Amino acid sequence: YQRRVRDCATATGIQEDAVAHSLTKESMMMMGELSIKQQVLLMLEEWHRVQQQTNTQGNNSQPGMNEKALISKVQQGMLVSEDNSIRFFRTCMEVSAEYCTSSSEEKGPALYMQYNLTDAFAKMIVSLMKLYPDPTAKVNLLKVAVGAILHVLSRDHEAKKIKFNQRPYHHVLAKLLVELSSFDPSNEALNWYFLSIFSNAFANLGPSNFLGFSFSWLDLISHRMFMPKLLQFKSKKGWPLFHPLLMDLFRFLEPHLRSTDMYHLTESIRALYKGTLRVLLVLLHDFSEFLCEYHFDFCNVIPISCIQLRNLILCASPPNVRLPDPYTPNLKVDLLPEISQSPTILSNYASALIRCNLKADVDHYLKNRTSVSFLPELKSKLHLTAAEAYVSGSRYNVELINSLVLYVGVQSTSQVQSKSIDPHSLEIFQYLINELDAEGRYLFLNAIANQLRYPNNQTHYFSCMLLLLFSVSNEVIQEQITRVLLERLVVKRPHPWGLFITFYELIKFREYNFWSKSFIRSTPDMERFFEWVATSFLSNHQKPTNLVDV
Repeated sequence: YQRRVRDCATATGIQEDAVAHSLTKESMMMMGELSIKQQVLLMLEEWHRVQQQTNTQGNNSQPGMNEKALISKVQQGMLVSEDNSIRFFRTCMEVSAEYCTSSSEEKGPALYMQYNLTDAFAKMIVSLMKLYPDPTAKVNLLKVAVGAILHVLSRDHEAKKIKFNQRPYHHVLAKLLVELSSFDPSNEALNWYFLSIFSNAFANLGPSNFLGFSFSWLDLISHRMFMPKLLQFKSKKGWPLFHPLLMDLFRFLEPHLRSTDMYHLTESIRALYKGTLRVLLVLLHDFSEFLCEYHFDFCNVIPISCIQLRNLILCASPPNVRLPDPYTPNLKVDLLPEISQSPTILSNYASALIRCNLKADVDHYLKNRTSVSFLPELKSKLHLTAAEAYVSGSRYNVELINSLVLYVGVQSTSQVQSKSIDPHSLEIFQYLINELDAEGRYLFLNAIANQLRYPNNQTHYFSCMLLLLFSVSNEVIQEQITRVLLERLVVKRPHPWGLFITFYELIKFREYNFWSKSFIRSTPDMERFFEWVATSFLSNHQKPTNLVDV
C-alpha cells in the first residue's frame, strides 16, 4: 500500500498525503480483490487516519460519522462468525506487530518504534465492543480479541526465539487496558469480567512460559489500570486472581537468586529483581493487607538468601493495626490489645503437611502426646530425596518445614487461652532445634522468624518461643538464632516489627545473658560488629561496656 502511494505520487506529481487519502477511500471498494492481510492493513491505516481526524477536531467523547461507518463495515464484513472474528483479530495483531518491527528496522535506533497500528487495533477492539448493548457480547468479543493476541504472541515467540520483539504485544495489551477504562467504572460486574480476562491471559504469559516477554509481563501485571483495580474490588474478590501472578514471578526468580548475590546476576535478572522490589514497595504502601494475608505462600517461594525481599512482605500489616515503638519505656508487649488477636491467613498453610501425610500425626501429638516414635519420624520426613534435593538446592523440604512451624503455632495459640506456651509444641520445636543439623536448623529458625510480623497472638507466640529456645539451648544454637535475627536486621529498612522487638528483648534483658556469650568475641571483626549492634539497637544508658553486661 505504501509503495503504491509513492508510485502514484511520483507518476502524478501529487503530494503523498493527498494520494493516500484518495486511496483509503478507494480501499474499501477493493476488499474483495485483496488478501485478508492486505485488507486488514488498509483498514487499520484508515482507522488510524479517522482517529487522528477525530482527535484534531477535538471530539473524543463520541465517534464521528467516518468512524461509525468504518466500524459498521468491519462488523458486517469481518465479524460475521466466531471463526471470522478470530482470524480477523489474529491478522490485525500480525499486521500491527510486523508494522512496528519494520518501522524499528527502517529508522535505525533500537528504541524507535511506531505504534500507529497497535493503537488503532486496541481502539478498534473497544469501539467494536461498544456497538453491542449486551454485556455478555462485549465480554465475549474482548475474550476473542485477547485470545487472538496471545496466539500470535506465542507463535512469534516460538519462531523467533532470542530475536523476539516483545514491544508491539506489550503496547497493544497496555493500550487495551487504558482504552477499557472508557467504560462506565460504576459497572463493577462488567469491569470484573474485563480484568478477569486479562488476569487469565497474564497467567498464561508468565516468564516461565515466555521468557522473551518477561519485562513486558511484569509491567503489565503492575499496570495502573490492572493491579490497583483488581485489588480494590469489594470483599477481596480480585486477590485470588493477582496472588498466582505474583507467585509466578517469585517462582521464576527463585533459581536465579537462590545461591548467588546481586553482583553475579545477569543484567536482565538484576533488572527484573529491581522491578520486583518496586512492585512490592507499591503493594506494601497501597495494599499492605494483601501481602500480609498471603505472606506464607510468598515466603515459601522466595529464596532464603533474599532477605530484603522477604522483609518487605513480612513488614506488611492491616491498615487498622498500630505498631508500638519498641523503645517505649516499660513497654509490655503481652499487654498490647493486638496481642490477643489472631491474624488472617488466606494461604493454605497445612497443604504440605497433608501432602506428606503428617497433619493427622501432628494433631494427635499436640492433643495426646502418646506416640514415642513421632518426633524421630517427623525429622526424617523433613528430608528430600537426592533427586528432589538436586532440583531445589537443599536437602530439606523447606515448604514442609514452614508449614509445620506455622501449623503448630496456629494450633497452639487457638488451644491455649493463656499467654503461656503450649508444652507439646515446645517439645516439637525443642526436639527439632537440637536434633537437626546446621542446615536444617537454619531453615527451621527462618520458618519461625517468618512469623515475627506485626502485633498479633502468633507474633507473640513465636517471639516467646524463640527467646525460650535461646535460653535453654547451647551456644552453638544460640549463635545460629542470633545470626537468623541479625541478618534480617542489618539489611536496609523496612524491618518487621516482631523481628525487631524479639531481638531487642534478647539483647536488652539480663535473663538471656546475651553479652556474655563467647561467639560475640570470637574474632576482632565479630567484636567490632557487635559493638555496632549495641550502639545501633540500645540506647546509651542501656549499652553494655566492652560487651560485658554490667
